[in-house]
Amino acid sequence: MDQILVIDDDKELCSLLESFLVTEGFNVVVENDPVRGVERALGASFFMVVLDVMMPGMSGFDVLRNVRKESMIPVIMLTARGDDVDRIIGLELGADDYLPKPFNPRELVARIRAIQRRMGATSQLQAPSQKLLCVGDISLCCSSRVVKKNDTPVEMTSAEFSMLEQLLKHAGEVVTRDYLSETVLGRELAPFDRSVDVHISGLRKKLGRKVDGAERIRSVRGRGYQYAGDRLAGDG
Repeated sequence: MDQILVIDDDKELCSLLESFLVTEGFNVVVENDPVRGVERALGASFFMVVLDVMMPGMSGFDVLRNVRKESMIPVIMLTARGDDVDRIIGLELGADDYLPKPFNPRELVARIRAIQRRMGATSQLQAPSQKLLCVGDISLCCSSRVVKKNDTPVEMTSAEFSMLEQLLKHAGEVVTRDYLSETVLGRELAPFDRSVDVHISGLRKKLGRKVDGAERIRSVRGRGYQYAGDRLAGDG
């Protein structure tokens, strides 16, 4: 059973989430103290962390910073509704997704399932030629979910990995923001939703420019993004 860690000081909300997620087949551990939350996130085998932004003593952002120093465990952040700044900050710090409060628990489950799908969509079901994607000095192994630049591993969140996977599969082509949102985040792209753009920004920072100084991931105004180069497939 997949085990989820919920870090939130709102005990009533945590109780409701725990009851709902358990009925959906998840094993849930609740931590109301953010400091202990960091320790538990790093010290146990959780599939995912659901993390609130607003907590006394240590904010969700600080929790995420500390977790990301040692772990790339998927994190969904709970933010105040309408606070776009919190959402963008969370994504820039390495959150995989966010959900504004108040929310329908079914929406949280949908976000969790989306991350499950992209984490579980490994090469076990893919043809050998699809297991390894190579474009220039970047290689991506679908089965191990490892990205390398010049044979050096590059750590990525689950969302960043899946976005890069889609871009490499369509290298040289324009991939729309709507397509990336639907295939990677598991939802239609809403107006003013900058999740795709923030994840792409994270990829650019981690991968840098090409050897010749050219941009790896080009923005195509009004359409989406394009990874420069032609894809080569290997057997992994």
